[in-house]
Amino acid sequence: MPLGSKSLAGITALIGSLLLGACGTGGEEVCDSPLVSSLPLSSFRSSSQLSSSHGPVYAKVNRREGAGGWSPLSSDRYQWLEVDLGRRTQITAVATQGRYGSSDWLTSYLLMFSDTGHNWRQHRQEDSLGAFPGNSNADTVVQYKLEQPVIARYLRLIPLDWNPTGRIGLRLEIYGCRYTSDVASFDGSSSRLVYRLSVRPSWTTKEIISLKFKTLKNSGTLLHAEGQRDHSLTLVLEKGKLLLYHQQGVSSSSGGQLLVCLGSLLDDQHWHHVKLERLSTHLNLTVDKNTQQVHVPAELSHWHMHTLSLAAAQSHGLQKPILSNRNFHGCLENLLYGDISLIDLAKQNSPQVTVVGNVTFSCAEPVSVAVTFTDSQSFLQLPGLTSWSSGVVSVTMQFRTWNKAGLLLTFDLPEQDGVVFLYLSEARLRLQIHQAGRAPLELSTGSGLNDGQWHSVELNFRPDHLSITVDKDEGATAHTNIALLLTSDSQLFFGGCPAQTSGQQCRNPFEVFQGCMRLLTMDDQTIELIKVQQRLLGNYSHLQIDMCGIIDRCSPSYCEHGGRCTQSWRTFHCNCSNSGYTGATCHSSTYKQSCEAYKHKGNASGHYYVDVDGSGPIKPQLIYCNMTEDRTWTVIQHNNTELTRVQASSEGSQHFAHFDYSSEEEQLGGIIGLSQHCEQELSYHCRKSRLLNTLEGAPFSWWVGGPGPDPGQVQTHWGGALPGSRQCACGLQDSCLDPTHYCNCDADYDQWTDDSGLLTHKETLPVRSLVLGDVHRPGSEAAYKVGPLRCHGDKNFWNAAFFDKETSYLHFPTFHGELSADISFLFKTTSTSGVFLENLGIKDFIRIELSSSTEVVFSFDVGNGPLEVRVETSLPLNDNRWHSVRAERNVKEASLQVDDFPAAAQEAPADGLIHLQLNSQLFIGGTASRQKGFLGCIRSLKLNGLTLDLEERAKITPGVRPGCPGHCSSYGQLCQNQGRCVERVSGFSCDCGPSAYTGAFCHSEVSASFQSTTSVTYVLQEPFEPSRNSSAAPSSIYSDITLRGENISLSFRTSQSPALLLYASSFYRESLSLLINKHDELELRYKLHSSRDVEVWSSRVRNLADGHLHSVTVRRLAEAVSVQIDQNAREDFNLTSDVEFNSIKSVTLGRVQEPDGSGAELTGLASLGFTGCLSGVRFNSISPLKAALLHPDSPVIVTGPLVPSSCAFSSPANPYAAETTHSLSDQPSSVDPGQPLVNAIRSDSALIGGVIAVVIFLAVSASVVMLRFICSRKETYRSQEVKAAQPEDGHEFPFSSQADSPSAPSQNQKEYFI
Repeated sequence: MPLGSKSLAGITALIGSLLLGACGTGGEEVCDSPLVSSLPLSSFRSSSQLSSSHGPVYAKVNRREGAGGWSPLSSDRYQWLEVDLGRRTQITAVATQGRYGSSDWLTSYLLMFSDTGHNWRQHRQEDSLGAFPGNSNADTVVQYKLEQPVIARYLRLIPLDWNPTGRIGLRLEIYGCRYTSDVASFDGSSSRLVYRLSVRPSWTTKEIISLKFKTLKNSGTLLHAEGQRDHSLTLVLEKGKLLLYHQQGVSSSSGGQLLVCLGSLLDDQHWHHVKLERLSTHLNLTVDKNTQQVHVPAELSHWHMHTLSLAAAQSHGLQKPILSNRNFHGCLENLLYGDISLIDLAKQNSPQVTVVGNVTFSCAEPVSVAVTFTDSQSFLQLPGLTSWSSGVVSVTMQFRTWNKAGLLLTFDLPEQDGVVFLYLSEARLRLQIHQAGRAPLELSTGSGLNDGQWHSVELNFRPDHLSITVDKDEGATAHTNIALLLTSDSQLFFGGCPAQTSGQQCRNPFEVFQGCMRLLTMDDQTIELIKVQQRLLGNYSHLQIDMCGIIDRCSPSYCEHGGRCTQSWRTFHCNCSNSGYTGATCHSSTYKQSCEAYKHKGNASGHYYVDVDGSGPIKPQLIYCNMTEDRTWTVIQHNNTELTRVQASSEGSQHFAHFDYSSEEEQLGGIIGLSQHCEQELSYHCRKSRLLNTLEGAPFSWWVGGPGPDPGQVQTHWGGALPGSRQCACGLQDSCLDPTHYCNCDADYDQWTDDSGLLTHKETLPVRSLVLGDVHRPGSEAAYKVGPLRCHGDKNFWNAAFFDKETSYLHFPTFHGELSADISFLFKTTSTSGVFLENLGIKDFIRIELSSSTEVVFSFDVGNGPLEVRVETSLPLNDNRWHSVRAERNVKEASLQVDDFPAAAQEAPADGLIHLQLNSQLFIGGTASRQKGFLGCIRSLKLNGLTLDLEERAKITPGVRPGCPGHCSSYGQLCQNQGRCVERVSGFSCDCGPSAYTGAFCHSEVSASFQSTTSVTYVLQEPFEPSRNSSAAPSSIYSDITLRGENISLSFRTSQSPALLLYASSFYRESLSLLINKHDELELRYKLHSSRDVEVWSSRVRNLADGHLHSVTVRRLAEAVSVQIDQNAREDFNLTSDVEFNSIKSVTLGRVQEPDGSGAELTGLASLGFTGCLSGVRFNSISPLKAALLHPDSPVIVTGPLVPSSCAFSSPANPYAAETTHSLSDQPSSVDPGQPLVNAIRSDSALIGGVIAVVIFLAVSASVVMLRFICSRKETYRSQEVKAAQPEDGHEFPFSSQADSPSAPSQNQKEYFI
């Protein structure tokens, strides 16, 4: 050998060895070999060819023979190129190239695979149908790598689109490798394989059975595994789904317990992969790509298998088979128990495997040609038979569909001037016959025929009889006595009608059929659909022949949170009723994530459903939200929040109490984690009952608390103390009864005392159980109370960041929302544009931006091209007020909502890509390019229910500040009835001081019931008591409060007339009276000059003393007065005497105790007073009724009974009133002052019950005495003189003073005057 040749050979050997080393000789084969180039000419077929030189044999990549590739005779979507690989092969990739030297290439195509050359299966991307990208020129090779290898012998490529200036042209390469397998075929009668373990195996934590199967039958037993104690697992195919059952001995005569159901349409004669894994605590069942996990029954946790029966159940007489007489009919492949091939053992006649019946080790597949009706233009036309002239006609077919309606078959009756329609309606089969001059005849049979299963139909005509049958023996038949005459000239149209032409007689008044048909016969002659495909028989349009393209869009279901999936041929629908979620896939929660969020929608206290993680997996929960003025409390009850007596028991030395909460563990943990503060009352009342004893010794009592699902941790501190301190509150405050101990109860005194306080460390909450140890000594008595869990503050609701530069942004990890993504936030800005959020992938992206001052855009791409959803608002969004944005994208649609404007939605492309694949960082307030940045605030940003901590990230990011003040501009309108909005660091509150109302939003009425003797007088100035040496003139004595106008509002309900509602008086015998006169009219009386007569005005509204609630508003500015009663028209009048109300002294509601002598009639009314209910009383900026009821230290004089009430009968009772227990200070003095009052229901002791009854009686008696005392006393409060009030928001009329007051008003007076 020449030297050069040796050197070349050596280099070649070295390269070969390096390649082998890199690939690994012992590793898996690299499965990417080209397969087409070595195939014989007979392996290529096509629908047609342009010429002999354009034949399919020339469709090889990088070859130039013939015309340089394949081109069909016509360029349309009915063309195909088929390659036979000679045997089943593992296919990993496909490459395409245009026809050499031409302008002919494909731009997109479909791929079909088959084992037999029939029953083709379309390849899917991401579980949805889609075209594969082709070429952009004739020379470049474009390869598509399959996500999962496909095992098939035949590949068929169907052109979808091609170069618009050329025609279809193709060269093709297929990549893959050899595929080997062990196959067995079962006849469905008695054939099966039985595998027995040779020795009793030791228990293992894992057993795996895997196999592939294919079948045309929708039911049959696939495998049956038996183990010790007669436990068994059975995997059956039923209606095309796999069901796994558990049985045990004779008790399973009912059919066993269903563990899991998975898969759908598995009777399609294609291979399906199944794997069953038994682990120690659960089972995993995998069907194709989908896995479902189920917890095993306890008796299977240490179960092992000793017998495995395939294709039929091995019955031993104790268990009833799951599917009686339904054995598996089809083929199994690569049947493995662990790594043991059972089919290979059977082929080798192993004694461990018994072959029963007719089992063959090959897969003989029946040929069944189906046809798919894909859209509204699909139809199949077939000619009649010559034998029909005898009057005997038989037509049969099988169909499957998801649609409730559709035309199956229609044909004319030319000799009878009629037409026949066989169609589906409401999932029933109906036959309609129309004949000239006769009423239509209709037959109906079957039900639920849109379940996706194959259903057979037989249509039989006899000379005097007609019948239709559905599903033969299992179905139903409808018939009638009528003769129909068909001839050989009759044309049968299946599925629909062709586009109408002058010569066509087919018409379809119903919906078109979308689904599959097979086994079409006429007079027992099978229709050869392949001839139809070759245009040798009949006619068709928009059909897929030799395949059934049905898809189960509900398996797996994309409906979330328990939404129920239903489907039609083209799409699916999610029924979200009663799920608590909404949207196309039931993804978004209909509820708020906290009580705080409900409050800031203007809701009052009450029960609300709260979803702590939004669209996350935690279910909504019904909890009580207590909307107070300062905080919003979330209250979670448990099974015993009352003070409970501990009963002595001889069974043990300890008392145990367990607390079950109204919320589940995940919900509890979510609320505690979300809240800024949580607390729970823990009280122990004791008499000779020690609690913790000493710091060094073991505690007598303890409690268990902390987040679940574990039982929690033992805690030895008590209410008001710190975790780990082993103390009570008095120990921290050095105030215990015995200074040598750290709890009051540890003093062990023979008297009642208590250790009470709040537990406030969230990591120890909630209290789950309580153990009390020192409760069984002689003389020991004890009671305990564990209050409800109470939390306030939403850490997420006010979490905000302020972006003050266009180049600034926050970045977070990649957002993962492949199938469902919801994004919500609030923003405020003065800018007209800016990007709120952006996340990029290689091609995919998602972005939300403010495109203009009135438009928000949500854009994204999941591989189908960019899509946009836009919402344009009628109001500007750059008004520096908070605006809400909610965007959602799922497999069905994308939607966008801005504030309460109408939402916009964009449907996802049909059969497009569905996975959103992102890989970059998530940018908030800007983009990676630092362009189009957002200026302003973003708050409460949630992605799929999880809140991003903007504040924490903003602390370390230049150009971004944590927090965002200024909430009253957006939420101030929630403060009602003249309440003032007060800014806070996180949020706002309503100051109800200037309002006659109270509550979180100054919306709760302050009202009371009055009797004729009730009087409420708010004193504005005290009367002057002159001394003997005083010579001051009256005009200089009073700090003269002079009114030039009033603003009065109140509501009342009464049946009394006449009645005095409100009376204002002055030191100069001037007055204002608001009353109901004897005619049931509202009357307003002004006396603004002591020497002139009273000016009286009466309303035109009558019947005001009708016992119903009425609202009155009186406004005066100088001489102009206006009065509004309820919703009636405003009434106006003018004063003529004077316009100044001088030296106003007081405002009185109800009875006037000391009238000023303003006339006999008024004096009489003053003595009558008012009987009824008054509510929301406001005189300028003072609220006399509110002051009397809620602020007894204000300058108010109350005489007679004044009982808080609800004028509108709308005041809800405290929902937890029954759970409230009096404190020790409420107990009557005759009882031991430290003894607790407990709920008698929880005491089993007659003696204790008697004591409690006495205590209750004494408490009630004392309450009655105190009530009578309160009702009879006269409360007089002295105060300093009042400074003039200032105008309030332009709605209040001022008090004006002619002389400066020498004294500043008190704090309480400020509340009602300022």
